[in-house]
Formats: sequence, C-alpha cells, structure tokens
Amino acid sequence: MNIVILGLSITSSWGNGHATTYRGLVRELDGLGHRVTFLERDVPWYANSRDLPEPPYGRTLLYSDLDELRSRHGALVRDADAVIVGSYVPDGVEVGRWVVETARGVTAFYDIDTPVTLAKLAREDYEYLHPELIAQYHLYLSFTGGPTLGRLEHKYGSPMARALYCSFDPELYYPESVPARWDLGYLGTYSIDRQPTVDELLVEPARQRPEARFIVAGPQYPDDIAWPDNVERIDHIPPPRHRNFYNAQRYTLNVTRADMIEAGYSPSVRLFEAAACATPVISDYWAGLDSLFTPGEEILIAQSSAEVLAYLREIPESARRTMGERARERVLSEHTAAHRACELVNYLAQAAAAHPRQEKVSNG
Repeated sequence: MNIVILGLSITSSWGNGHATTYRGLVRELDGLGHRVTFLERDVPWYANSRDLPEPPYGRTLLYSDLDELRSRHGALVRDADAVIVGSYVPDGVEVGRWVVETARGVTAFYDIDTPVTLAKLAREDYEYLHPELIAQYHLYLSFTGGPTLGRLEHKYGSPMARALYCSFDPELYYPESVPARWDLGYLGTYSIDRQPTVDELLVEPARQRPEARFIVAGPQYPDDIAWPDNVERIDHIPPPRHRNFYNAQRYTLNVTRADMIEAGYSPSVRLFEAAACATPVISDYWAGLDSLFTPGEEILIAQSSAEVLAYLREIPESARRTMGERARERVLSEHTAAHRACELVNYLAQAAAAHPRQEKVSNG
C-alpha cells in the first residue's frame, strides 16, 4: 500500500512519546514492502532537538504550514491508499478536514493520546480533533482499548474504532549484563497529575531508604521540587540510551496519567520497553493492566510507598530476575512494532473493504 502519515514528529523525541511509536511503525511497514511517507510540521522546538533528522525507512518530508501542506502534498494525500492523521498534529482539525475532503483512499485518525483527547472533547477543547471529524474518518486507531472503543463508535459515530497500542523494537530493547546503578528509576516527562504518584512511589521510598539509589529522568520538572539526595535527576534521555537506562535499574516505575487510569486499557510505551529489557516493572493499577501482564508474575502493582519498599527489600534476586524474564517473553510474543504494523495493515484492509476508493479532485 501507499500510506501517508501526518504525525506530530518522527524526527525528534524531545518531550514526546510519539516519535518512538512512529519510528517503529514506519520501519516495520517499510520492511513489509509498503510505501510510507511521513509528513511532519517543521516547528522550532523539534527542529532544535532532532535525534533522527533523516529516518532511514520510508520517506520523511517537512512542511512549514497548512498552505505548504496543501500546495506541495495535495496529490500525495489524494492518491494514497491510506492517509493517517495523528493526535496533537498542529492545526489538526484543519488538517483532518482537508484530508477527509481530499483523500480517495482510507482515512484514519491515530490517537496516541486517546484519554486526553476524550477529556479535551468533553471540555469542548478542539485543539487537534473535532467531534464531527470522528465520524468522517473511516477508521479510529486508538492507544486505548477496552470500553473506550465502543464509546468512540456509539457516542461519536466512528465507523470503525480499533486498538493500536504502543509497541517496542526488539532490536533496540533487550537485556544487558551491566551492574545496577539504581534500585528504582522512572522515565517520564513531568505531568502535574502524575507527580503525586511519583512522590508516593519513588520520592518517599527514597526518603525512607537513604542508602538506596533512585533516578527520575525526563524534561519539564519544576525547579522547586525538593528531591532527596539519593534521587538523581536527568533532564532528557534520548531513545538510543533508553535500553542502557532500563538495564541499569533493579526495578523501574510506571506511572499513569489520570485520564488514562480513568479510561483503562492504556499501556505506556515505557511499560513495554522496560519489560523488553527484562527489568521488572512496578506500576500503579488501571483496568486492563492484567490483560497485558500477569500481576505478581510479570509485573508488580503498588499503591503506596510501603509496598514499593517491601518489593525492594524482600523479593529475592532470583525471583526478581525471573519476573523480568517472564515480562520480556510476554511482550516479545504480543507487543513488538512488527505486531502493530500487521494489525494496522489488517485494519486498513477492513476499512478499505467497507469504504471503496472515491474519485476526488484535490483542493490542494
């Protein structure tokens, strides 16, 4: 197929988890023989932090604004077999309207932020998606599964809503025999709704166990946070160093945003990446987590600092390693980028069967 993706970013992973998802998906689609073009808005905050300026798979093209998108890439969008618009694309509503009016093939919205998107729609905040557009896209690809898919179809009129979870690249994430630098670590951009959980499940255990070593990595944390002396801070870890980061931890922490906890069935890409490194994950709980990992065998659930401290102190090293290995086996069998690419191709084929190509004249 000839597939066009208009996404937030594939060239820069700074402050976003979209780039890693798009990189794995485009690489695997390219490997399957599909022609993929990724269209990215050229914005200064990513231009100054591009860790993959020229992806070696598919084709990546930058555009400066809506006018350039329409004038330079109208024919590309019109003639593609499938056009996918991602969440948080700048001027996403205008981009989406243009795509559904222009494209002859399947049109899809790829929501890497589904719970956030639905919360924004409830507040009538139409930053990158309008409710009317949901029914116009042939396919809604969602990072959230479970009951949310039915909500998208029945409340918002999506013709077809399907879960397309995040994934990981087995060539990039695997165990390494390195000494553990930290007992517990966390990787994530600062979020005001996540910080209380980070405080409870990492900062408080660090205070109570000063001899242990902890780390919090990610941008945008306020300068006035009082980190204990045994909590190391790193502002940004680029994707090529994520594997080393996870392998240097005895356990890693997964903390979920409030909207995603409410929706359930919303795994973070960090969850799969850490598991692929056979680093045991301590996570907060949300509905659907036990459909991805078996609690107590492949993942640990914690709601308090006392539970985290008990895991760190009481689980034998052999049991810790076994848990990590089980989690790795689980994600290798179900959650690689190759799995997602095959799922996407299948969904696009279903949507194409339901919506044959239309003859349209490009308004680009």
